[in-house]
Amino acid sequence: MPDELFDLKVGYTYFKNPIALAPMGGMTDSKFANQYAAEAGLVILGGYNLDSLTQKAASQMVARGREEFISENPMTLIEKEIRSIKNGNTVAVNVRSATIEPLVEAAAIIKDNGAIIELDAHCRQQEMIDIGAGQALVYDIPRLTEWIRRIKDTGAVLSVKIRGNVVESTALARAIESAGADILHLDAMKEGAGADLNLIKEIRDSTRMFLICNNSVTDADTAKEMFARGADMVSVARGILDDSGLISRLVADISATQKDIGWYNAPKHVCRGEGDLRGLAFCCLPVKSCPVHSNIKKLGITAQQFADIKMDFAKGTMLEYGDSTCFGSLVWCCKISKPCFLRDGVLETLGLSDTEYMRLKKELGDYIIEQASKSSHGPKNG
Repeated sequence: MPDELFDLKVGYTYFKNPIALAPMGGMTDSKFANQYAAEAGLVILGGYNLDSLTQKAASQMVARGREEFISENPMTLIEKEIRSIKNGNTVAVNVRSATIEPLVEAAAIIKDNGAIIELDAHCRQQEMIDIGAGQALVYDIPRLTEWIRRIKDTGAVLSVKIRGNVVESTALARAIESAGADILHLDAMKEGAGADLNLIKEIRDSTRMFLICNNSVTDADTAKEMFARGADMVSVARGILDDSGLISRLVADISATQKDIGWYNAPKHVCRGEGDLRGLAFCCLPVKSCPVHSNIKKLGITAQQFADIKMDFAKGTMLEYGDSTCFGSLVWCCKISKPCFLRDGVLETLGLSDTEYMRLKKELGDYIIEQASKSSHGPKNG
């Protein structure tokens, strides 16, 4: 059963929390995961090389000093590794191939073991790119999307890992979603240090896929910045090598946040230019010039349609109340972390906790996007 605190589900899999161990070639096997990621909601093993071309490329990479997984029987290895995870984590297996057939075979094995297959469209080592594997896939979107469809024909839950800012990332994300992938694992890489938080927001506004974000997650603050831009989950890679207790602390911190406010990845307010479209749940009535207008324009709806959608959701819920608030209803009120004596007075009168309020706001954020999609066929560029 899904954990009651988070209730995170994708297909036949669920996650006990939104913290993942990211794949690192030659490192993240079952032994590593059991030692460093016992509390993670997801452990991603691999990347494993499935065909002769990727095995040869991996051998060349090892010869120049990189760590890689090389196996004469990768399918047997994958099944053994999944079954060796001891802590009840959901498992994904990151895989590479220069041809589609081994991916389809691996997907069937992974599905039969209740795990997720993750297609590696991320590895940028030249040996892999030269044979059409790893990051080479994002330069050939027709091939990538055909492979996604073939893998999904097995019924497996599919994650696709990509590196941001290599090609136009929002168009790539939409293509991956349209082809049928369930999860996008985004390495939000940018030039210089740290993650590209704006890219995370743009991807969140472009797709409804479950979004795992990665890059420089070394503490709770960096994870929370990703969550506030729309990440459903964050993954930890090399940070765990410097800090073996990192995943445990992240799980504890984000679990405390979820208990306190009920929406662990609540977005920032859109008026600050940082919140994704889910943040429209916190917006005022659109009666003045402010960023709410540019954001509802992305959804392809008018200010009146936006107001109607919010008021329609509020009917029959506690958000309908609040005559003493700025616009006469809690549906127009802001995030619980922003002090407001008018809102808090209404919450106290209603006996509505901060957690219950934020859970309603989460439902509202999803409802706005869903209803706008029905009216306008989804978010627009620009």
